Amino acid sequence: MNYSELYSSWLENATDDPALIEELKSIEGNDKEIHDRFYRQLEFGTAGLRGTLGAGTNRMNIYVVRQATQGLANYVNKNFGGGSVAISHDSRINADVFMNEAARVLAANGIKTYITSELQPTPVLSYLVRHFGCQAGIMVTASHNPAAYNGYKAYGEDGCQMTDVSAGIVYDEICKLDMFSGAKLCDFDEAVKSGLIEYVDDSVYTEYLAEVKKQQVNPGICKDSDLSVVYTPLNGTGNKLVRRVLSEIGIENVAIVKEQEMPDGNFTTCPFPNPEIKEALELGLKMCDEVKPDLLLATDPDADRVGIAVPDSDGSYRLITGNETGIMLTDYILKCRTENGTLPKDPVIVKTIVSTILVKRICKKYGCNMKDVLTGFKYIGEVILGLEQKGEENRYIFGFEESYGYLAGSYVRDKDAVVASMLIAEMAAYYKKQGKTLSQVIDSLYEEYGYYYNKTLNFYFEGAEGMHKMEEIMDGLRQNAPEVIDGHKVEGICDYMQSTDTDLLTGETSPIDLPKSNVLSYSLEGGNAVIVRPSGTEPKIKLYLTSVGKDKADALSIMDKLEEASKALLGV
Repeated sequence: MNYSELYSSWLENATDDPALIEELKSIEGNDKEIHDRFYRQLEFGTAGLRGTLGAGTNRMNIYVVRQATQGLANYVNKNFGGGSVAISHDSRINADVFMNEAARVLAANGIKTYITSELQPTPVLSYLVRHFGCQAGIMVTASHNPAAYNGYKAYGEDGCQMTDVSAGIVYDEICKLDMFSGAKLCDFDEAVKSGLIEYVDDSVYTEYLAEVKKQQVNPGICKDSDLSVVYTPLNGTGNKLVRRVLSEIGIENVAIVKEQEMPDGNFTTCPFPNPEIKEALELGLKMCDEVKPDLLLATDPDADRVGIAVPDSDGSYRLITGNETGIMLTDYILKCRTENGTLPKDPVIVKTIVSTILVKRICKKYGCNMKDVLTGFKYIGEVILGLEQKGEENRYIFGFEESYGYLAGSYVRDKDAVVASMLIAEMAAYYKKQGKTLSQVIDSLYEEYGYYYNKTLNFYFEGAEGMHKMEEIMDGLRQNAPEVIDGHKVEGICDYMQSTDTDLLTGETSPIDLPKSNVLSYSLEGGNAVIVRPSGTEPKIKLYLTSVGKDKADALSIMDKLEEASKALLGV
C-alpha cells in the first residue's frame, strides 16, 4: 500500500487507541503530515525501534509495539523452542502501556514474561535477562531523546542489545506481519493469574545492587570522606537506585534537585533530558551555586548515562565531558587496582572508535590491552561475551563511550549509570582525601599526556527530506574525499562501511576487522581528527572532532578552526 492507502487503513482499524484516530482525523487532507507518518515503517535494528509518538507506521504506538513483539515472539519460539522474556520501561509517555502490550503479545504466544511493577533503569533490564535466564529482553525507552519520542530496545539472551544477525531475523519476522491482525493478544489480567506474566520481586533489585557494589575499587573510602553530592535523575529512573547505592557505600550528604526528582515523561524542566547538554543540567548547576557540593551527578531518563560537574578554581562549576570522565575513571581504576593488587593478568579496557584516543596512552602506562569497537554499547558487550566464553570475563576492567556511557564489571551488558555514579563518587572521595578536585585531576592528566581536546557536534535533519539529505552528505564525502581540512593535511581515511583503512601518505589500504557501519574517519596531521557518523537512532549527523595542542589554549584555538572547517565539509 502507498502512504495514502495506509492512512485510510489506519483510520478504519486503529480503534484500540481513540487518541490515534483523533490524530489521524486532524491531519485529513494534509498530504505532508500524512506522508511523514506513513512514508516508511520504523526499522527494527540492533537498537530496536525509536521514533516520535503518534499514529502511523513511522511513529511509536501500540500497533507498532505489538507487531514488533510478535516478530520477537516468533524469533524466540523458532530459535529456542519457547522460553522467557524480561520487560521494563522508563518514565516516558506510554512507556508502561507499551510494556504491558508487549507482555500481552508474548504471553499469547506461550512465552513466560517477567515485567517490573514500576519503572527501572535500562541496565536493570539487562540484569533481569541474565538473572532469569531469558532468551530476550525488551526495554521501553527512548533514552535521552526529547519528550516526543519513545522507543523499544531489544536484548539477546546474554543481556546485551541484539546483534545484527538476531535483529535481522526479528525484522524479517516483523515484515511478514499485518500491522493490525498479525499480532496475537491475550487478556493481561488473565495472563498474570496463569503465571505467564510475572512481576519481578523487589529482592532482585537488591541482588543487582550487590553486583554493582562489587565493582568498588576502594571499598569503604567514602564513609569518612564527607563528600557532598547534588543529584538529579532528570525525571527518570535513576532516583531510587542511584541514591540507594550512594547511601550504601557511605555517602549521606546527597541533595536532590526537587523539580527533577520524580518521573515525568514531559520533561518540562529540561526539554532535552540528555546529560551531554548543559541545558539539562541548569537546575542542578543552580543548586550547586547554593550548596557548593563536591560533585554534581545527572543521570538520563533510563539511567544508562551519567553527566557530572565539579568545582573549578574560580568557584564556578565545570562541566566534565564524557571523554574526560572516561579518561579519569580509566586512570583511577587502573592505578588503584595496580596498587592494591586486584588488577588481573592481561586486563582489557574497551572504548568506541569515536571516543578519546588519550585512553590508549593511559592503558600503555599500566600494561593494559586497549580495544576499539564501533559506536554502540552492544559492541562492548560483545567483547565481554567473547571473554566470558573463554572463562576470562574477569579480564574486562572497564568500557566507555564518549556519550557518557560507562560500565565496570560483567554483571550486565549495557552501560550503567548506577555503577558509574558509584565509581565517580568513589573517585571524587579518593581525590578529596588528597586535597584534589576532579577538575584538578583531569587537568593533571592533560599535563601528563598532552592536551587532547574533543568536541561533538550534532546536525539535525528532520522528516523524510532530512533522511535523504543525510544520505546525500555521506555519499558526497565518499565520492569526493577531502585532501585538507582546516589547513591540516588528511593523512588517513577509515571508511567503516567499506571496511577500509587507507594511509594517504603511503597509499596502502588495509581491512578493518569490525562490522560494517556508516562512519567516515579522517586522521589529520598533528594528531587532529574528524569523524562523521549519522546517528542510528535519531535524525542527525554527528561530528566527533579531536584537536591536539601544545597546551590548552593551543588545543582550543585549533578546535575553533577545525569546527568551522568541518561544518563546511558537511555543507551546513
